Amino acid sequence: MYEYLDGVITILAPKFIVVEVAGIGYRVIVANPYAFPVGSKERVFVEQIVRQDEITMYGFQSSDEKVLFQKLLDVSGIGPKSALAILANTDHSGLIQAIINADVNYLVKFPGIGKKTAQQIVLDLQSNIAKLPFDFGPLSPDIKSAQDENSELADALEALQALGYAAREVDKVGKKLADMEEMTTADYVSAGLKLLL
Repeated sequence: MYEYLDGVITILAPKFIVVEVAGIGYRVIVANPYAFPVGSKERVFVEQIVRQDEITMYGFQSSDEKVLFQKLLDVSGIGPKSALAILANTDHSGLIQAIINADVNYLVKFPGIGKKTAQQIVLDLQSNIAKLPFDFGPLSPDIKSAQDENSELADALEALQALGYAAREVDKVGKKLADMEEMTTADYVSAGLKLLL
């Protein structure tokens, strides 16, 4: 089993990144691909999931995020896609607080999470998640202007749809994001998730 990959990000797509390590490109599905700049050398924490018909590698920016993903997978009714959609919201402290406080209304805002599943998340994780040594401080957005066209916004909207949000929801959010100061794709994704929740 792999713990992490140290390599260069060579490809970004709405659902995955490719990390090149010693000449081999690993396709890694991540919550927000645009948080990994192309050409940068990164450490990507990974979780490999083997199913009968596929082997998939999921990636995370920190070991804490990986542990949170693993905890979410322990919940009945949560698969890797749903867990990744939940982690796409960068406010992991808010997620943990919602679980501790049994805030079902917060949890049902994630795509694919209904009231029953939200209650199951609280039931399965509430008692032990606060004991874990997570270090999710508030993340400050790294804002930079796009020069010519706003391809960053287009990429961000595509990433939001890839996470499972409906096209009409993404369109509505896209109009609000277009009125904001131009940002990086990662920041647009982050801002879009806040508007969707």
